[in-house]
Amino acid sequence: MSERGDRAQLIEAITREVVATLSGPGGPGAPRSPGDECRDCRGACAAQCADRVRTVVAGGADRIAHRGNPDDVPDDLARFIDHTLLRPDATADDIDRLCREAKDHRFAAVCINPAWVRRAAVALRGTPVAVASVVGFPFGATTPDVKAAEARRAIRDGATEIDMVINIGALRSGMRDLVREDIARVSDACHESGALNKVIIEAALLSDEEKVVACRLAQLARADFVKTSTGYASGGATVFDVALMRETVGPRMGVKAAGGIRTAEDVREMIAAGATRIGASAGVRIVTGGDRQASEQY
Repeated sequence: MSERGDRAQLIEAITREVVATLSGPGGPGAPRSPGDECRDCRGACAAQCADRVRTVVAGGADRIAHRGNPDDVPDDLARFIDHTLLRPDATADDIDRLCREAKDHRFAAVCINPAWVRRAAVALRGTPVAVASVVGFPFGATTPDVKAAEARRAIRDGATEIDMVINIGALRSGMRDLVREDIARVSDACHESGALNKVIIEAALLSDEEKVVACRLAQLARADFVKTSTGYASGGATVFDVALMRETVGPRMGVKAAGGIRTAEDVREMIAAGATRIGASAGVRIVTGGDRQASEQY
């Protein structure tokens, strides 16, 4: 057998071990407190053995992403996508076009800045497309009371989903109580009106340990989703980060991958790694295979 064939077999074997660990009874099932060891880890889980898992992802991302079975990934990608336009120079016409595209392609939601929520809510009234808005965007450096007020205003204007940015500096400073309060205040504002809270951890700016801590704090603060990225940091969603976040929060919490997702294959890999929602400005191109898209950056 060739060296390439040997390497492929080795990657497949390691991948099966990683997938078994991530899918097994000791893996993602129950939330753990920061610092706890994984049950039945065997050195292949993303939360405690990040370097090994990252090496496997880098060596055979397609195998990791599809769990050895491409049939696990649904064909209908549109229902996973938040059709996103967060550029500061977006115009009213841009928002109207975004909403038309979301209706035409049956995306899960549009994700827009707060100033456009009322307009989008009117445009999408009577459709299954949700209106999502951002809070503390893009830096997360406002105070919990301001974020809660911003969330309530967006919800009053018609948003049913909020994508909030955590206080990244506080997390990196070890101020976990503040981060938990920050998320909890927005969760309270959302849940009193039946809206969802999606927590952006900005994974590109965090260590693996900080990513795990951020996800667990979001769980403790009763958030509904954790989300990889704003799209404005140094990097966006990666297969590794999505797998790490899914393992950390378990099967019941949503995981949203966002930032740099531009193709249908990108979407399939993120879904297979554990994402239940995708943030993308290239939603039309993703579902049609064409060239048209709202923006490459959001």
